This record gives sequence, structure tokens and C-alpha cells, in this order.
Amino acid sequence: MAEAQTAVHGPLAGVRVVELAGIGPGPFAAMLLADLGADVVRVDRPGGGGLVIDPEYDITNRNKRSVLIDLKAGNGPARVLDLVERADILIEGYRPGVAERLGIGPDACRARNPRLVYGRMTGWGQDGPLAQRAGHDIAYIALTGTLGMIGKPGEPPAVPVNLVGDFAGGSLYLVVGVLAALHHARATGTGQVVDAAIVDGASHLAAMIHAMLAAGSWQDRRGANLLDGGCPFYGCYETADGQYMAVGALEQQFYDEFVELLGIGVQAPARWDLARWGELREAVAARFKTRTRDEWTAVFEDSDACVAPVLSLREAPAHPHLAARGTFTDHGGITQPAPAPRFSGTPTTVRSGPAQPGADTADVARDWDVPNLIPNSSTPMPGAPDPTQHTPKDGD
Repeated sequence: MAEAQTAVHGPLAGVRVVELAGIGPGPFAAMLLADLGADVVRVDRPGGGGLVIDPEYDITNRNKRSVLIDLKAGNGPARVLDLVERADILIEGYRPGVAERLGIGPDACRARNPRLVYGRMTGWGQDGPLAQRAGHDIAYIALTGTLGMIGKPGEPPAVPVNLVGDFAGGSLYLVVGVLAALHHARATGTGQVVDAAIVDGASHLAAMIHAMLAAGSWQDRRGANLLDGGCPFYGCYETADGQYMAVGALEQQFYDEFVELLGIGVQAPARWDLARWGELREAVAARFKTRTRDEWTAVFEDSDACVAPVLSLREAPAHPHLAARGTFTDHGGITQPAPAPRFSGTPTTVRSGPAQPGADTADVARDWDVPNLIPNSSTPMPGAPDPTQHTPKDGD
């Protein structure tokens, strides 16, 4: 295990990260850092907490190592601070103020390690009227206007799983933030706190849409715009076998090829006659219903019509393009997305399966030269808060 961790695997080899265990966007951000080669040590607490995925299958903990520390024990915070002293980055997803009450907040950590980048992952942010409120992805993206853009007119907004909020607006912005702060810390010797809020990131993701809204080229309602399903040549259509094809024929040359291969080139209404978009959509939908998804896939697969089959999670890894690129990989009997993006000089890989709580305590104690990491006390610290009671789900 120790040898695998010290080998060069990715551009972040040599970077040390402490992850205070949580669920959702924090673990995913730490997984991304681990995929890129960082030595990520996850601090799990006895008994776990939050939404439970069987640790054997939780691939957001791949490429990491785990130590078990009871933050309510008398020496729990001190053991975390010993790790922090040797770390470059710390990631936590508690509600604002909880880490401080535990004795492992930014001030305590940076007193031990001034170069530390302290990454904070929440839904609402570290301040503001809702900062102390619990929440989930769906609430965060609801307030930003993002959720309201998705779905059909006259129907409730469609829920985009938790990809837009937790992982795009949360995890990815946290990773960008801590890596930018790490660059600054290495140049100046001074770390800082990164406040990554899902509401901020999800709002930022919609920058182009806000620009279109300001320019008058986006209507502030669902299903009425170029990219939200309102456009008949940018959306999904059912096939004869109850499956779906995705169409994204925006540019003129792609659209021309699309209607020609679809077989409606002659009778299709002018595509920019918005008054006839309903008619065009009906023509496209009727034509797609005449063949199966596989048949339409064969029609469009060698074209620039920007049409693709809508695959399920289990189907996707077998698609010829994704299989050829190795977009998915199998490790430990689990089919999972491979690390991304790719690097020509420092390639990444899945080095180890999901870290099991506490399994690596001895190895980390040796590799990070933290002998006190091995527990020698389980006496609760009087008045210490229970992170389970203070850490809302999805990181806020």
C-alpha cells in the first residue's frame, strides 16, 4: 500500500490532502484530487454517518487512504492537527462554525501550518441568511434559477439528479479553488480559506445563459429557448421501441444533414420560423417513431448531424467510442468512470478501490510521520459537538 501511494500517478503526485469525512460534493472533490495523484487521507469517524453507500462500492473513496479518528475523543482534534501540519490541502463540509467548535477550524489549522489551503464545501456558503440551514442539491439549484430552466413548459421542473448542484456547482468549483489557492501558497508561502458554495457555483455555471437573457435572446421560462428543449432540433425524441435519440443539430450545415437523413428534408418547415416550431417538432417526432433506436443510430452514426442514442448507465461503457477511449474502467469488480481529464506526461489511473474506514491508519502514521495517529485514548472531550448532528446532508 505504501509503495503504491509514493509512486508517481498523475500531476498532483506529492500533494497531501486531508479530507474530513462527509457525503456528496466533498468526497467527490477529494476523489478528483486523488485521481490526479494527490495522497488523500480521509478522516473517518467511528460509526460513519449521513447517507450510506456500502464502503465496498463507494468509488468516491477510490485512490484514497482512510484513518479513523473520533473527533469527540480528548485527543481527536490533536491527531487531526498533526495530519494538517504535514498537509497541503484540507477539505471539510460541515455547517459553518462546526469545525471551529471541534477545534479544527481554519485558525487552528493554519496556526499549525500557515501554508495550508483550507477548503470549505457547503450548499449555502459560510455566510448569509441561509448559511446555518440544512439543504440538498435540489434546493440550492432552485434558488439560483438553474432548476427553473430545466423541463417542459406547463410541467414541474425536471430534476437533473444531483449533478448540476453537488458535483458541478460544488465539487468542481472546490477543486478549482483549492488548486488555485495551492498555486498561490507555493508562490507566497501563505495559505488561505476557500469558501466553495453550491449556490455560487451553480449560478456561475449559468453565466452564458445570463448573457443571453441580458441580450434578449433567452426567455425566462422553460421550454422556450434554443438549449432548453424548446427548439425542435435540440432535444430528445422517442423511437419505435420506446427508447430515445438526442438531437443537437444547431448549425445550418448540421441541420441540413439531420433533416436529410431523417427523411423530412423536403417537407420540413423553415427552421427559424418560430411560429412553426410546433409543426416541425411534430414532423421530427413522427419520423423518429418509425424506427428503433438502434436503427436510427445506424442511420446517423457516420454523419455530422449531431444525433446520438440516449444510453442508460449500464449501456454507456459498451459504446464503441467510450470503450475505445477507456472512458470507463473496471477495478475490483466495479465498472466506473476512469479518471479525467487525461495528461500526456503524468497519466492517471485507478490505483486502489474504495478506502475502507480506518484501514490505512498504520500506513499513514508511518508515511506522514505522525506516530500519534495511532489511537491511544477514546475519552470523549467534554462538550464537544457531534459532527453527525451538525453536518447537514450534501455538504451544508
